[in-house]
Amino acid sequence: MFVDYTKIIIKSGDGGNGAVSFRREKYVAAGGPDGGDGGKGGDIYFEATKDKNTLIDFRYNKKYKAGNGENGSGKNCYGKYGEDLYIKVPIGTVVKDAKTNKVIADISKEGQVELVLKGGRGGKGNSHFATSTRQVPRFAEDGEKGEEKEIILELKLLADVGLLGFPNVGKSTFLSSVTEARPKIANYHFTTLEPNLGVATINGQSFVIADIPGIIEGASEGVGLGIQFLRHVERTRLLLHVIDVSGLEGRDPVEDFNTINNELEKYSKKLSQRKQIIVANKIDVMQDDTLYKKLENLAKEKNLEIYKISAVTGEGVEKLLTRVVEVLKTLPKEDMLETENKIVYTLKQEEPTWTIRKENNAFIVEGKAVERLMGRINIQDNESMYYFHKRLKELGIEGKLKEMGVCQGDTVILDGYELEWYE
Repeated sequence: MFVDYTKIIIKSGDGGNGAVSFRREKYVAAGGPDGGDGGKGGDIYFEATKDKNTLIDFRYNKKYKAGNGENGSGKNCYGKYGEDLYIKVPIGTVVKDAKTNKVIADISKEGQVELVLKGGRGGKGNSHFATSTRQVPRFAEDGEKGEEKEIILELKLLADVGLLGFPNVGKSTFLSSVTEARPKIANYHFTTLEPNLGVATINGQSFVIADIPGIIEGASEGVGLGIQFLRHVERTRLLLHVIDVSGLEGRDPVEDFNTINNELEKYSKKLSQRKQIIVANKIDVMQDDTLYKKLENLAKEKNLEIYKISAVTGEGVEKLLTRVVEVLKTLPKEDMLETENKIVYTLKQEEPTWTIRKENNAFIVEGKAVERLMGRINIQDNESMYYFHKRLKELGIEGKLKEMGVCQGDTVILDGYELEWYE
């Protein structure tokens, strides 16, 4: 089964907690704090592999999780880092954030590895919080939680040439005649239900051809099968627009050409401007050349090349393939992905943020900075609370609360902890 679209949930590892520990050794009169740091949570990477050509594995296994970091311990022992998770995907896979639909990674080269989710930072042990005035810190940081994200995986086939056209115009027959691919062929519409790839060779030059299932009017809005496979045309450098000029089905080749190109433009402006060569197929059963002449006039009007062939008998095929090789040499291999909404992933750590809102006479302080702070303190320990108030001032939270009118005795809620404000 060919699967080219799926959603999965990934979660990076949680960071381990820092330890609260003090040296307890014989002949050491005043052993200080020696709590070690927690280990960092595992990251999640996506890795391209040529051993896969479908996303079917992700249809049945929907959740992936990296390893958690271990907690720190005494004697300044660090917790073990969580194990990173490498998820192998076919070459040509695009990773998107399901919530925003923005691209996180475009995995289009063999062996390419992309970091998608960073693991949570390990918490610091109490040895980090010892100062000249706070020599016995009885608190440590909790590790940061890993991030969970729903993502979309889209497979876009990597081919040099894409075969475009209505169902039953002879695309599969053409593919089977010029490559070793053996697609299903029959005289009815939608014989091809999934893309097929083949390698064509002419004069010692090879290129990859993708046979895309037939596209019909309304495909860009979800009609028929086309919308599922238009994404595969995006990766190709050259389009061979196959059109039936036999007249056996009563089709108008000019109308077919315009309909398909309208669907391409609706789907992607960039795709509609991709280099095309018109391939007038089924000339072996052509009743007369009226339809071909109409298509030839259209090609002149659109300044497009046109070749007439018979995929069944092979007439005109060699001439067409020779021209395809010449054209491909002029078209650079480039990333065909639309990049205007692409996220440039960075490993820079996010600046801690916070917000304050007033609700039911309580001041609610939320955000990553608050989560980190509350994970570091022990509200039962006086020294820990001194550190807490110092950090509130350094982060600017105390100043903002005063600006918003907080008074003695008011309720302040920080990351679910309900505290009474005092000066």
